Amino acid sequence: MWFFLALWRFGKAVVSAVRDPELRSLVILTGGVLVGGAAFYHRVEGWSWVDAFYFCVVSLTTVGYGDLSPVTTLGKIFTMFYLLIGLGILAGFIGIGSGANEQERISAQVTV
Repeated sequence: MWFFLALWRFGKAVVSAVRDPELRSLVILTGGVLVGGAAFYHRVEGWSWVDAFYFCVVSLTTVGYGDLSPVTTLGKIFTMFYLLIGLGILAGFIGIGSGANEQERISAQVTV
């Protein structure tokens, strides 16, 4: 039951994210980075689509289990740039989140 409640809340958060233009652009950029990275690893490294997406998500979230890693020179070079670009985009989410928290704090002080 709790799983479906969490899934419902996640769906509501996605809908509200789509309505915010700044967050919508970050969601689209993140999706593009994930799809582009997965397509690259699928084609160059020969990984399955699931493995390619898995590697992209694990890498960009800085978990880095190490169970998959690029073996080609082109894959290693791409990964260096992919991580720098992808982490920059994900840092944008943190910036928006901290900005939203700051706005909530300010509006709470004004209403008091």
